[in-house]
Amino acid sequence: MIHTAQLHHVAYVVTDLDAALPLFTARFGLEIEIRELMPEQGVEAVMLNGGGAGVELICPTDPESGVARFLEKRGEGLHHIAFGVPDIARALAQLAIEEVELIDTTARRGLGGHLVAFIHPRSGAGVLTELVEIESHSH
Repeated sequence: MIHTAQLHHVAYVVTDLDAALPLFTARFGLEIEIRELMPEQGVEAVMLNGGGAGVELICPTDPESGVARFLEKRGEGLHHIAFGVPDIARALAQLAIEEVELIDTTARRGLGGHLVAFIHPRSGAGVLTELVEIESHSH
């Protein structure tokens, strides 16, 4: 069990970022924190900040990407939920001990350069779960 996890963001997969953005910016007042093309993952992503947990919008740019396959199979909607952890390597090691099914056994670079890793939906109540390494606020 990871005792130091906190909700970091929820992510939606969309077919058109520019069409989806006004729902979150104009209607809900969220602000664009970062918008990034991520060719290694075949997506463009936007992180929106509302003062607490963020909202990430993901749009496939490569028809062969996992996100494109997800969109084709399930349509637009919830893609994953992310939890922030202060030490992602330690969290992954603990989850491996607990025999949690991991997609990533080691962290990789995600949106904004954060270290991220994913837990398979079979170990996440049917929802893809992301871990994001965040700065610890303890002294």
